[in-house]
Amino acid sequence: MSVTTTTVPVSAKSLIAGGLTAAALAAVATSAIAAAGKAAGISLAVGGAPIPVSGFAVLTAIFSVVGLVLALVLARMARRPRTVFVRTTLVLTALSLVPDVLADASAATKALLMLTHLAAAAIVIPAIARRLAA
Repeated sequence: MSVTTTTVPVSAKSLIAGGLTAAALAAVATSAIAAAGKAAGISLAVGGAPIPVSGFAVLTAIFSVVGLVLALVLARMARRPRTVFVRTTLVLTALSLVPDVLADASAATKALLMLTHLAAAAIVIPAIARRLAA
C-alpha cells in the first residue's frame, strides 16, 4: 500500500503569495483613489446609492482573487499560461469599464470608477503574469 501526498509546487506557492500580495496592494490603492476622489468632491454615488470607500477594497480583493484562480487554472492547463492570462485579463479589464460608462452617475464619478479598475489591473495583472510560464 502506498501513500500519496499532494503538495503545492513552489511555483504555485509563489503565484499564490504574489497574487494575494498584489490583491492586497490593489485593494489599498483603489480605496485610496476612491477616498482621494471623495475628498476632492467627486461623488461616489451610482444610481443614487453611495459606494462606501471600503467597498472598493472589498470588490478589488474579490475580483483579484478570481484572477488568481484563473492564473492557477491556466498554469496547469494552458500551453502558454502567461500569454493567455494577460490577454484574457486585458479583455476582462476592458469589459469591466462598460458598466462604468453606462452607470447612472456623473462623468467625474464614472471616470473615478474607471480609474480604480485600471489601477487594480495595473497592479494585479503584471504581478501575477510574471510568475506564470511564458
